Amino acid sequence: MTPPARPDPSPKETPPPAVGFREAFLFWLKLGFISFGGPAGQIAIMHRELVEQRRWISEKRFLHALNYCMLLPGPEAQQLATYIGWLMHRSWGGIVAGALFVLPSLFILIALSWIYVAFGDVPLVAGLFYGIKPAVAAIVLHAVWRIGSKTLKSPRRTPLLWAVAITSFVAIAVLKVPFPWVVLAAAVTGWLGQRWAPGQFAGGGHGPSQPAALAAGERGWLIDDHTPTPAHARFSRRRLTQVVAVGALLWLLPMGALVALWGWDGTLAQMGWFFTKAALLTFGGAYAVLPYVYQGAVEHFQWLTGPQMIDGLALGETTPGPLIMVVAFVGFVGGWARQVLGPDTLFLGAALAAVVVTWFTFLPSFLFILAGGPLVESTHGKLGFTAPLTAITAAVVGVIASLALVFIAHIAVPARAGGPICSPVDLVALALAAACAVALFRFKAGVIPVIAAAAVTGALLRWAGWAC
Repeated sequence: MTPPARPDPSPKETPPPAVGFREAFLFWLKLGFISFGGPAGQIAIMHRELVEQRRWISEKRFLHALNYCMLLPGPEAQQLATYIGWLMHRSWGGIVAGALFVLPSLFILIALSWIYVAFGDVPLVAGLFYGIKPAVAAIVLHAVWRIGSKTLKSPRRTPLLWAVAITSFVAIAVLKVPFPWVVLAAAVTGWLGQRWAPGQFAGGGHGPSQPAALAAGERGWLIDDHTPTPAHARFSRRRLTQVVAVGALLWLLPMGALVALWGWDGTLAQMGWFFTKAALLTFGGAYAVLPYVYQGAVEHFQWLTGPQMIDGLALGETTPGPLIMVVAFVGFVGGWARQVLGPDTLFLGAALAAVVVTWFTFLPSFLFILAGGPLVESTHGKLGFTAPLTAITAAVVGVIASLALVFIAHIAVPARAGGPICSPVDLVALALAAACAVALFRFKAGVIPVIAAAAVTGALLRWAGWAC
């Protein structure tokens, strides 16, 4: 008698294959070169690559990590990469993911900063920047839609989250409320909301679980909603003490070397101390801390001028990596102007200053993830913790929308007025932004092709005299 056929294995019996460290390394290296568009664009790229295409981590686990990173001072996209790398491949996985998110941008900015200070304005570069800025505005708009659609759902299902997002937009864009107060108000709203309307805060941005996705014909995730927390990601007082001790040494040793070689009042030591403080104030991303950096670097220490700071921001907007990497430009120009290693080694001194500034800016971000990650992993399914974070995510949607508005307003004002082309409103730049938005929304074009096409278009427009 023929035995009955065995049923097909269930989704849990055929989990996705593990991802090796080499494969992850190559992805993080690639991400460091394609992470354009500021934090919103970078998070959107990671979501598309890790959740939708490679399926290394589920929607719910991705947003859980993102919510925590949104709470922290520092670049949330870089911290999110560090968190996912740490979750997959322990501490070295997190260090590699976070470092590769920053290093390509550091090397690129050192090169561009050298061209900037050594050769001055270059018409071709100005044209490329003219085209890239509208593309960045369109990318941020697209990211608002992508992240907002995951978090807010329909207004009928999550009216309170919609109210949080709209209120946050008004608070930032109109009332100029500091971002930390927006975060605090959203967290309190989420905490109260989970008591009075728990259904709206239980998972406004969470996607379907792995079995549901598989039933719909999709592949599963390597780390799904119900994957147990790995041993290295569980909280331990001993491990927390070790991470804090190592972090303290990584701050004290370089700072001690700078003080021993050039004194506490030396440019490099002052840069290290100033950007350590700046790293602890970057709630809400780079734009929240730029006024502080401007006041310190331009007005107090006079490492660079106001126009140079604006040019550095343009470089930071149009290179991969976190926007806060503009601090590398500040360090390079300041090191060049102060001749920190002498007049005969201007480039080496400026590059050293850029590296010092980057080290002290990003060191706290790694410590926040490696020390706090185990605590966050222990909160899955605990509504008292996740509801405030869900509300914060909704608030951040409104904040990113306000940033998109700022970008659009920025490109709408021409660099020079007068003439038939450069009217009080730069219609050419707005048309280019609209074309980029159509490419992203309608034709699902990738971020890199859109930026490349916009850059070439901007250069051609500047060459033809159509760019303001």
